[in-house]
Amino acid sequence: MIIIQLAGGLGNQMQQYALYRKILSLGAEAKLDASWFDSSAQRNVYAKRALELSYFKELPMEFCTADEKKRLTGGTGMAAKLSRKLGIINTKEFTETGMYHDDLLSKKDCYIKGYFACEKYYADILPELRRLYVFPEAVDKTAEEKNEGFACEVASDKENGVTSVSIHIRRGDYLDPENAALLGGICTKEYYDGAVSAVRTAIGADRKAVRPVRGNANTTDDQNGAKLHFYIFSDDAEYAQKLHFGEQNEQNTVVYWNNGRDSLLDMKLMSLCSANIVANSTFSFWGARLNSDPDKTMVRPSIHKNTQVCEPALMHDLWQNWILVDPKGRQV
Repeated sequence: MIIIQLAGGLGNQMQQYALYRKILSLGAEAKLDASWFDSSAQRNVYAKRALELSYFKELPMEFCTADEKKRLTGGTGMAAKLSRKLGIINTKEFTETGMYHDDLLSKKDCYIKGYFACEKYYADILPELRRLYVFPEAVDKTAEEKNEGFACEVASDKENGVTSVSIHIRRGDYLDPENAALLGGICTKEYYDGAVSAVRTAIGADRKAVRPVRGNANTTDDQNGAKLHFYIFSDDAEYAQKLHFGEQNEQNTVVYWNNGRDSLLDMKLMSLCSANIVANSTFSFWGARLNSDPDKTMVRPSIHKNTQVCEPALMHDLWQNWILVDPKGRQV
């Protein structure tokens, strides 16, 4: 049996669940362990986490029993820790230490811990995951109305030859000194400028905007023909309101209304856009992954953490169909 620990925020939980579904697809027995959310593991966590996977509608999950976990890990408590240290108990545990482990999917009897952000593990089952991750309606009815309006606006963009682009800016817990040292300085102004340029090039937006006119051939709108409409998502809406992406005549809309338990719905809205510019955040990774548009454009930072050294050939292998941009705004 394979048991995968669920831990961290929603994006990480979705990656752990994706690995779980991948292992099941290979015919192996797999279960999930959610005990992290009830343990002392979160004592020193800056932002406390809940089992947010449960917010999705009828997401199929099978959890391990305490005895099943103990068989692989040797249990908890001082006696168990001492027994492991002395070699009295032989555990069957695996902890992620790198971006990708070639042998991970071939393990047969193991307790697995990690975040598994690397898309190569489960890229082939993303269509299945898009079907399984069914978002709930917003608890806040006003937010639900705005979300419906957002979907209509994105559809209108497409009808009028405008490309909708989601941009995610992660602040919040990333401003905590410890997190800033590990995760800060990656999604710089230069990164976002470079990402916007990459999207513009990918969709050929250097051409003049074409505005469909009912009853006539398409005409070129030189004055108001913005090709890109940027939808800005951030946990700091006040900060996001001060920003502007793209050309002066290109529209920027800050999405600010999904808060608290409704925050995960920002991910759904990101997935509706034609292009996704993500932060070094698994939350926005999933906004792009859940985008079912076969012609979508996805841009991510060349590194996720400051401890990582970008190896372009490796990154393009592990993150296929993504455009990679470094903190200086250069494509790699």
